[in-house]
Amino acid sequence: MSILVTRPHPDNEATAENLHARGHVVLLAPVLKFEPVAFHDESEAGYDAVIVTSANAIRAVAPQLRDLGLLQLPLFAVGEHTAAVARDAGFAEVIVAGGDAVALRDKVMQSARDKVLKKKSSLLYLAGADLSRDLGGELGAEGFNVVTQTTYRMAPVKILPREVCEGFAAHGIEAVLHYSRRSARAFLDAARDEGVEISALAIPQCCLSETVAGVLRDAGASQVLVAATPDENALFDTLERALRTRLA
Repeated sequence: MSILVTRPHPDNEATAENLHARGHVVLLAPVLKFEPVAFHDESEAGYDAVIVTSANAIRAVAPQLRDLGLLQLPLFAVGEHTAAVARDAGFAEVIVAGGDAVALRDKVMQSARDKVLKKKSSLLYLAGADLSRDLGGELGAEGFNVVTQTTYRMAPVKILPREVCEGFAAHGIEAVLHYSRRSARAFLDAARDEGVEISALAIPQCCLSETVAGVLRDAGASQVLVAATPDENALFDTLERALRTRLA
């Protein structure tokens, strides 16, 4: 029996390694494909900090970071994984939030209250093309000047690997891991196109957040579990709970 990981490359490889270490057989079906977007910063104003909600936003502009003069700025990262990618890219001062955009917004606001940032700081938001919430608008309403720059997009992959389709047909997949609202929708579309939607939705769907879970519930999944906190270790704990329930 296998665990299906829908997370995009290259992060899915680290997830697979962690699952292998826990004794699981893993199938990979990256349902979104990373595509960088050309970055041209036309703002003449200097920035006080960078905010990032995805490691992919950093990967997309990594070759330009030094020339853009961004590495000396503090960077607010949505969670530990994104923070690690930021440090690898050369950011020396990385402030880590609790794993989602709300926590990131609150961390930025708290930094202003703590005088780490000026109250009307200029923030560069390196973002994806598809945003789950208007983080820039929310911080703007609090007095920050936020410049949002789209640095990447995640394009849906319209087919599932053959071994995944065969796994669903043979009831050889025991759970699916979902990391984002967008990837959950892409997974459902691909499963529908491949004719395996019923089998795919009949097994536990383990989700990183309630926002992700809503997509699966709306599609008719009956076993939807949500991580206690929006991080991978909590998601793995949710997976183990789902598997124990199935065996009970």
